[in-house]
Amino acid sequence: MPTNKPNAYLAAHRDENLAALFELLRIPTSIKDAPQDYNRCAEWLRDRLVASGFAAEILTTPDAPPYVFAEYHTSDTAPTVLLYGHYDVQPPDPLDEWTTEPYDPQVRDGKIFARGAADDKGPLFAHIIGIEALLQTIGLGVNLKVLFEGEEEIGSPHIESFLTEHREKLRADTLVISDTAFYASDLPSISVGLRGMMGVEIVCTGADRDVHSGVYGGLVANPANALARIIADMTDDTGRVTIDGFYDDIIPPSEDELNSWAQVEFDEQKRAADLGLDGFHGGQRGVDPLHRNWAHPTLDCSGISGGHAGPGVKTIIPARANAIITMRLVPGQNPDKIFAALQQFVADHTPRGITSEVTLHAAGRAALFPTDSPYAQAGAAAMQQAFGKAPAWVRCGASIPITEVFQRTMNLDPVMLSIGAPDDNVHSPNEKLDIDMLYKGAEMAAAFYQILAD
Repeated sequence: MPTNKPNAYLAAHRDENLAALFELLRIPTSIKDAPQDYNRCAEWLRDRLVASGFAAEILTTPDAPPYVFAEYHTSDTAPTVLLYGHYDVQPPDPLDEWTTEPYDPQVRDGKIFARGAADDKGPLFAHIIGIEALLQTIGLGVNLKVLFEGEEEIGSPHIESFLTEHREKLRADTLVISDTAFYASDLPSISVGLRGMMGVEIVCTGADRDVHSGVYGGLVANPANALARIIADMTDDTGRVTIDGFYDDIIPPSEDELNSWAQVEFDEQKRAADLGLDGFHGGQRGVDPLHRNWAHPTLDCSGISGGHAGPGVKTIIPARANAIITMRLVPGQNPDKIFAALQQFVADHTPRGITSEVTLHAAGRAALFPTDSPYAQAGAAAMQQAFGKAPAWVRCGASIPITEVFQRTMNLDPVMLSIGAPDDNVHSPNEKLDIDMLYKGAEMAAAFYQILAD
């Protein structure tokens, strides 16, 4: 049974740790921010790990933000854990919907509001202070390697080559990641599956410039109209995706997994009401909500633009229209195959007078993780120790592409120790993390390493 000494240490250093987290959250690290800010953040993390007793360094690879690598060696016989996290964040737009500035952390009602509070600087920091509490009290007990990166929010495009290059340096017995949230605010959970993802841009082009809709109306094909029809044709009236072969290779969830999901309470009306909705009507009709969210693929238009979008009316036929299409993929679906099918679909549905182009921006496969490994069981025990309740084994509808890359290139199944609530506004304005959740997460991290050491 883990000792409470690390928890007492965490309680005694609560204020100073919170101040340190605020320093980290003040460093802007979205794709819209400057490279020097990424460098400053990586240096902050490296220096914190060095101060904790790690040997730490910054590693680079061409065209990628800096990676932070650190190592603490306990003994040749202790298990080796690799801790992964990311310090980049989503852009804070739209800024006018934030109650306070996104990079100026504020506490309201016991919650930290700031971009990155929940995804992923807060959970990353919870592990750091949990580790520090162990080192300052009873010792770490395991060999620990740390890898923090700065491009997870754009699909970690360089992580595979980085892992291949540094395979020996990163070799470990298990991998721990805290980049998911509880299934419900009062239900700790461990994610055992993540959907893959794909992000593409479709551009439709007509004339070589915007033209007068009266002079040329009925003569010039309209790219905005064409693009709208292409997007509409991607799904049928039931929400089923119409791209050829989209569902062909899907591996369905097992009967045991479906039975376990049936035991998880899902209050659709309450969850929908939190978003100002009367229910969840997205996705394919006839598929139950948890299945739609965890184990069913999706296709969504995430943004569309073209022509005049300002106040008033401008009577033009635009020269160009573009849209971002994002898909969440499930086990069995191959992103390369899906992208080729999408390209063909767009080509087949592009009308005369319009040229179209499809560009792939990000892609990652879905991943499933075992629940019966000693590392997963240690994670469940640590979560119960910290939060006082046995965790639910769930899937997550979101994507963390590096999980599949770790599995494929390093034979490591991640233990996904959730820190955060489902209403933390991740990727949205007013992102938050409950301070108690932060410290319970740190206690969970300390317990996890103790259990593995034992």
